[in-house]
Amino acid sequence: MVQTGPAVVQPLLRISGVGKRFGVHEVLREVDLEVEPGEVVMILGPSGSGKSTLCRCVNRLESTDAGSIEIDGVPLPREGRELARLRAEVGMVFQSFNLFAHRTVLSNITLAPIRVRGLPKAEANARALKLLDRVGLADKAAAHPAQLSGGQQQRVAIARALAMDPKILLFDEPTSALDPEMIQEVLDVMAALAAEGMTMLVVTHEMGFARRIADRIVFMDAGRIVEIAPPEEFFARPRTERAAEFLAKVLQH
Repeated sequence: MVQTGPAVVQPLLRISGVGKRFGVHEVLREVDLEVEPGEVVMILGPSGSGKSTLCRCVNRLESTDAGSIEIDGVPLPREGRELARLRAEVGMVFQSFNLFAHRTVLSNITLAPIRVRGLPKAEANARALKLLDRVGLADKAAAHPAQLSGGQQQRVAIARALAMDPKILLFDEPTSALDPEMIQEVLDVMAALAAEGMTMLVVTHEMGFARRIADRIVFMDAGRIVEIAPPEEFFARPRTERAAEFLAKVLQH
């Protein structure tokens, strides 16, 4: 009988040596990061540290100047139909919702599954209604974005990302444009997704949420990953002076 070792789990996301410049400004410097299936990784750091740029590079909203990015073992193509196909595996939730103002909530959610995935309209509608129920907005299918609060719009944006049945969800500071009382309703939806095993890469300033929900914290500064640690370790005993300085400032407020 042949003895085999334990199966090696391939990272769902692998970022290797990624660099990015805007003109002479080096925004990302040799960034390496792997995210396992079902893992929730939160990216923290000061403004201008490269967090959002890294997030946008993962689905090629920003191109990279060096290194490689793989989704489930497949290198991210530069352009064309293959990029569109792979990008469909990577859901993205932005700061500013990015909903189509002239379309209903239901239409916002079904547009990509119908056009990109080729889903029949009836099936796309049924799936969208289930997702709206999941984010607590079952009664808003016929509404337009302008009729919703910011928190409701962001929950629609999450449902829209989920409608493509992505392998990983990216969140780029999803609560930064919201009034304080609306933040929790979005974080509750994200916490539920994490509990269900959704793979998530989250850029956030919500420290308490990161500490509670993350499997790992990634701390960035000046375009580099400075520290990666479990949340309890990062918040209680940061290994680097730069992370300790950052926490001393943000946790006072």
